[in-house]
Amino acid sequence: MKLGGRALKIVLGVGIVVFGLIRYYGSQEENPYTGRTQSVSLTTEEEIAIGLQNAPIMAEQHGGMHPDQQLQNMVDRVGKKLVDNTIARETPYQYEFHLLRDPKTVNAFALPGGQIFITYALLERLSTEDQLAGILGHEIGHVVGRHSAERIAQSELANTVAAGAQVGADAGMLASQLGQTLLLKNGRGDELESDDLGVKFMLEAGYDPEALIEVMQILKEASGGQRVPEFQSSHPDPENRIAKIKEAIEKYRG
Repeated sequence: MKLGGRALKIVLGVGIVVFGLIRYYGSQEENPYTGRTQSVSLTTEEEIAIGLQNAPIMAEQHGGMHPDQQLQNMVDRVGKKLVDNTIARETPYQYEFHLLRDPKTVNAFALPGGQIFITYALLERLSTEDQLAGILGHEIGHVVGRHSAERIAQSELANTVAAGAQVGADAGMLASQLGQTLLLKNGRGDELESDDLGVKFMLEAGYDPEALIEVMQILKEASGGQRVPEFQSSHPDPENRIAKIKEAIEKYRG
């Protein structure tokens, strides 16, 4: 029996989606450092290479490295203490901590493989070393949690589903929206897992995890109250994060 043009498109579309799902779920593995099963599309070596390749680009976008070597040394010292006293030291990643010159953008972020950044605009708002440890511990959590590799795999799946839907039922826009919803939801999960790991790392390195709550308050003030609703944001609402951080403190202080 010959398939009509529309039926053939549906079959092809379904085939593309099924292929994407098989590839995605076939790449699942347990993260040995968090115990969580996740789908990743990169090896650790590829994560490290991507981070090293993109670190200079990210630095350039934020005005380059900050010229104050004493401040950079402080960031290095706190970052090293966190790595040396936690499970991060057992990972294959090359942790490097960068203080960016940017005086306006209040931000910190991590690239795959251990390249971690904090802007001067955020650093100057901090009043204690424990607060800095909270930020760096959170970013180390993103690396240990392999969140970038996981998000890349999720993005590939979303794109494949969208392509299959567009071929099969001319519903590519809907599939793309569903894919973005998936990515946003998982993005919020990444932040909460990194907060949890950050608390754990701070305690193990001898820092006060209550300082991470102070960091959330600093970030909330820096936003000027102009927050995107949580359902539209890849970051959970600060109040929700604070509640989860308090739970993590109780859990790890035990």
